[in-house]
Amino acid sequence: MKGRRVRVAGLVLGAAAAVLALSGCAQVRYLTQAAGGQLDLLRRARPVEAALTDPATPPEVRRKLRLASDVRAFAVAPEAADGLGLPDHGSFLKFVDVGRPFVVWNVFSAPEFSVTLDTSCFPVAGCVGYRGYFAEAGARAYAQERRAEGRDVSVGGVSAYSTLGYLNDPLLSTMLAYPDATLIRTVIHELAHPGLYVAGDTVFNESYATAVEEEGLRRWLAAHGTPELREQDRAAQARQAGFEALLLDARARLEALYAQPELPDADRRTRKAALLADLNARYATLKDSWGGYAGYDAYFARGVNNASLGAVAAYATMVPDFQALLARVGGHLPAFTEGARVCAQRPQVERAACLRGS
Repeated sequence: MKGRRVRVAGLVLGAAAAVLALSGCAQVRYLTQAAGGQLDLLRRARPVEAALTDPATPPEVRRKLRLASDVRAFAVAPEAADGLGLPDHGSFLKFVDVGRPFVVWNVFSAPEFSVTLDTSCFPVAGCVGYRGYFAEAGARAYAQERRAEGRDVSVGGVSAYSTLGYLNDPLLSTMLAYPDATLIRTVIHELAHPGLYVAGDTVFNESYATAVEEEGLRRWLAAHGTPELREQDRAAQARQAGFEALLLDARARLEALYAQPELPDADRRTRKAALLADLNARYATLKDSWGGYAGYDAYFARGVNNASLGAVAAYATMVPDFQALLARVGGHLPAFTEGARVCAQRPQVERAACLRGS
């Protein structure tokens, strides 16, 4: 699954240094690596213009940087100037070559008979269902600790995240590894996050940023799109939808299995293994229907379990509710954000209805 699906780890990382004195030893070690990794990126970042004029910059990196810069300018320009009117927090004005395939590795864990993720709670960000590590070795070590406790564990790489405006996030070389349509979506999505964030409500936050991403891409394609770019995005979104539907179905089947308390644990393990084997077989069929596209092979190569399926939360389930709000304000994104902010102040169970205007 695309690393960019998990996007708020950076806020935990950015807040790390401020809470070291308040934490236990294990928490201090975790937050220390987080703060150190974040500061290293900021230290090594240089202006995008410097990377563009550097003769050592590969042509494809230069092209992707120009595209990302153009998208950024479009996203923060006022709507009156044919932009999106997103708040400008100074992000994506610098670039850093991360020097590794992912910027962060996230560790997810869950009980043996549950797809509900274990959570970690932090200042500002609230409780999230993962821990992010700048060094893969640190992620693997923590994952092993969780496995020793009998948990299902999954480790996945992340290509982009947002510090929600607390820091001037640089463009990352890991973001440039994706096709143009995905890069455009990622830039808009990450720039949307600082405009509205509700601690502890991942579905609300991700659905908000996804709604902005969808509207932003629609407007970008209308102004700058080509038939090739439109087809690239259409195909990628169709594959993503098929992949997520497959995983959410498997997740639901496991939830139904675990909801049978009368089953002995041995029977649960046997049926769990059968369901996961069936998921792998169904993925092979889906992959064949894509003509052999292998973009999701790494997800299955890690080994699918409760943790990896628990991470496939329906992050976009509230997107239609946000789109209803956007339609009511005539597509005006700043007014849309203000309306969403009002709904965010309601109890969590009331937020979707508030967005729909009911």
